[in-house]
Amino acid sequence: MTDSTSDPTAGPGTPHLDDRIEAVFGPLVDEIAAGAVARERDRRLPVAEVDLLRRAGFGALRVPVEHGGWGASLEQEFRLLVRLGEADSNLPQLLRGHVAFVETQRAQPDGPLRTEWLGRLAAGDVLVGNAQAERGDATAVTTRLTEVDGRLRLDGRKFYSTGTLYADWIWVGALRGDEPVALAVRADAPGVTRLDDWGGFGQRLTGSGTTIFDDVTVDPAQVLPWSDNAERRPLAYTQALYQLVLLAAETGIARAVLRDAVDFVRPRTRTFGVAGVSLPREDPLVQGVVGRLSSIASAVEAVTLSAVRALEAVDARASNDDYQEALATVFEAQQVVLPLVLEAATALFEVGGASAVDADRALDRHWRNARTIASHNPAIHRERALGDRRLNGTPFRTGPQAAAAAPATPAAPAAAHPDLVRTP
Repeated sequence: MTDSTSDPTAGPGTPHLDDRIEAVFGPLVDEIAAGAVARERDRRLPVAEVDLLRRAGFGALRVPVEHGGWGASLEQEFRLLVRLGEADSNLPQLLRGHVAFVETQRAQPDGPLRTEWLGRLAAGDVLVGNAQAERGDATAVTTRLTEVDGRLRLDGRKFYSTGTLYADWIWVGALRGDEPVALAVRADAPGVTRLDDWGGFGQRLTGSGTTIFDDVTVDPAQVLPWSDNAERRPLAYTQALYQLVLLAAETGIARAVLRDAVDFVRPRTRTFGVAGVSLPREDPLVQGVVGRLSSIASAVEAVTLSAVRALEAVDARASNDDYQEALATVFEAQQVVLPLVLEAATALFEVGGASAVDADRALDRHWRNARTIASHNPAIHRERALGDRRLNGTPFRTGPQAAAAAPATPAAPAAAHPDLVRTP
């Protein structure tokens, strides 16, 4: 475990903390990047790499200093997520459940469970995965929490349980009778089975597969009602947070595309259509492509971090409309970032001709990963919703608002949280 509080000047969100984050995580990011292509080619899960982040204290970044954590700002955490996305775009996404879980605990009222969890997270060696979505003909939750012989029993089957393969604990959505609940269970508890059966063509190492709960004993203290009051803030905050982690991964891909384009072009001595030795780095057409890639990487990072700052500016005392406006900022960023990163991942191949498609280089991973992340975001629906909000003041449908439009079934309230239930 890393002692993240040994520097008394490294207070919450300070430049000194920036230095500490760089000293601890900078070398790890470089190490993770060095093996990214081999992991992609061999489909080797980054278990060791995630463990490096766990032991370095990633899980404690946002835990307040008074509870023994790093006290990092949201922007500091997201700057690191962008760098991890540049090293390996699977990493921010597989850490998304943990990021959201820490924010949930930060916003809880003071109490024994909150203190217990913040202390556990502050130890720096615990990561939390997410298991919410279920496959079926309709968006619904069938996972059940029941009382049997004086104990709570969890049974169900989840999919898109991103990060759970790497986690120590799992944050689960279930029904207790007709009431939607959220609960934490140990990832290695008897009856928990985690499968690496995610079959997408991109983001193949996120562990976004099946998690099975078969007669799993649950600690009653770990069960919370799934309602806005459970977090003391509207669900718009969590929805925005989940989307921002995906945008951080996309931003990392844009940076990786620029890096790989430069690394590909600089050593080359052959230019298409030119006899003898020539330098592609001096070709105006190649320079133009790289200039465009550089501009995209810079722009999407600025847009993503601006949206992070907008969300961070909204605290638990803000009104629901403040949260809605922060969510609008995230959705607007989504409309800009997704197409630009996909453009960059395609334009990358213009700098190298046929040699750029060599499978050993795995440059195709950038487009596949960017497209897969973009497909997790119903961007066409958000674009319409943004227009409706700007024209008519219509709020985004989150939580009870979405449930009101859903079929009147016991599962409807839980199914109303698309970013917590449906999105990988």
